[in-house]
Amino acid sequence: MTGDAQQPPTRRLTSWTTRRWLRVGVASSLVVLTTLGLTGAWMMGRSQSISNNLTDVRSPSLSTAFRLETALVNQETGIRGYGLTGAAEFLAPYRQGLADQKTHTRSLRALLNGDPARLNDLEAVQEAVDRWQEAIAEPVAAVPAGSPSGPAAERVAGGKATFDRIRVALESQQERLRADRVQARADLQSTVTLRNWVFGAIALLIVVLAALVFEGLRRGINRPLEDLGADVRIIAAGDFDHPITPTGPADLRRLSGEVESMRRRLVRELAFTEEARLRLDAQAADLHRSNAELEQFAYVASHDLQEPLRKVSSFTQLLQRRYGGQLDERADQYIDFAVDGANRMQTLISDLLNFSRVGRVHNTHQSVDLDKTVEETLSALSVAVEETGAVITCDSLPTLVADPSQMAMLWQNLIGNAVKFRRQGETPRIHITAAQEGGLWRFTVTDNGIGIPPEYAEKIFVIFQRLHTKDTYSGSGIGLAMCKKVVEFHAGTIAVDPDYRDGARITFTLAPEPPQIPGSSAMPDDSRAEVVPGPMIAAGSMSLVCSRTRPGRILLIDEDRGR
Repeated sequence: MTGDAQQPPTRRLTSWTTRRWLRVGVASSLVVLTTLGLTGAWMMGRSQSISNNLTDVRSPSLSTAFRLETALVNQETGIRGYGLTGAAEFLAPYRQGLADQKTHTRSLRALLNGDPARLNDLEAVQEAVDRWQEAIAEPVAAVPAGSPSGPAAERVAGGKATFDRIRVALESQQERLRADRVQARADLQSTVTLRNWVFGAIALLIVVLAALVFEGLRRGINRPLEDLGADVRIIAAGDFDHPITPTGPADLRRLSGEVESMRRRLVRELAFTEEARLRLDAQAADLHRSNAELEQFAYVASHDLQEPLRKVSSFTQLLQRRYGGQLDERADQYIDFAVDGANRMQTLISDLLNFSRVGRVHNTHQSVDLDKTVEETLSALSVAVEETGAVITCDSLPTLVADPSQMAMLWQNLIGNAVKFRRQGETPRIHITAAQEGGLWRFTVTDNGIGIPPEYAEKIFVIFQRLHTKDTYSGSGIGLAMCKKVVEFHAGTIAVDPDYRDGARITFTLAPEPPQIPGSSAMPDDSRAEVVPGPMIAAGSMSLVCSRTRPGRILLIDEDRGR
């Protein structure tokens, strides 16, 4: 023989895994609980059967036998009175007794169905009743009513002995039915007592089984895991030379062995940790120098590069003013190219510098009222709004914890783009909304401009990506890229609504508070703006009206456009 047959029982048990122990334990518990459950169910069914027999058969049978006796006594009383007096009213109890006798006899037959001994008792009573009725009751009842009849009186007097045999049969039947009921009660009591003992034993066995399961889990799983956890905590505290002793079932011992193998590898890897740390320190120093160089580059871009560029722009403009028209047409064109290139380069450097500063220089979070930010943006864009006659409406906006400079750049770029990319010959109409969505605020800027083709929905957020030439629409192509950087810095997302076809709709989300600040507070949802007419304000060639959406909130809206 080979395998487990050659191993001693103790060795075989120690090779069991936790799963095998659990399977054996669960199977044994199920067998015990199933046996106990079947025994309890049998005892419950037994006691219920005896109880039903007592309440549905034995007690009703005895009560019906008493009622049958009463019906027969009523027959005998009626016949005796009729035979002695000849009065017809004495026949009423007799006839009623006949009807009751038939009813109670049927009931007894139905109740005693399946009990031959009690049915024989009922047949003995019925035979005695039949003899009495044939010999006494029926002949007397057949005599015409009137004066007492001598033969009828004689029959009644002689029928007492016959009716006494009925009484004897009834008493014998009732005695046996009474004995059956007493026996049923005794059986029920003994069965209930036995049932209570059985259920008590079941409860005790369940408690013992639970204690065994608990103790088995404690010794076989909890204690080995606690020992392993204690060893791991010692190692985690820094004592990497502390060995791990495997205990418990086979799989937990394997786990302990794997942890021990990991500990040994960690000890081996410690030799390389210092070298890796030194390399990280060197990389951190390189990164610090790189950041410093980027800062220096930003400084050069904002000062040293722009200064010669301003000189080039100033002198080319001076050259254009002084010698414009004195040279040939080609020279004037070259001067225009130089002036335009210098201006564009200066704009690109400024925009790129602003783009690099998002999240690095502008990083002062404070409470920002977006209503006020939009008002300031409209004030900054008042010239473009006035020239285009744009109609700008805005729902009530929330107050967020954000960087005010970045919020100003965000709204200025979005509203400025909506005004700039308008349809020729059509008044720009721009609407701003805000709604709370989960833990974020979702904003939309909708216009009726030229729109954005769906295939360019992602490209427009890439820096320096343009959909039109500089001759068609001015700009550096950095505005929406800056918007995306600002929104993502504030834990949000920005995208183009692809389902909107009557222009462009930019939708973006912002967090009520920056991610590094816990416990964001809910902002009031004033998504519906209530427009209240205000005083007229003259602004150049445009007539403007104040639209108040809530206290302290004013937007400039073109009255000539019907809003």
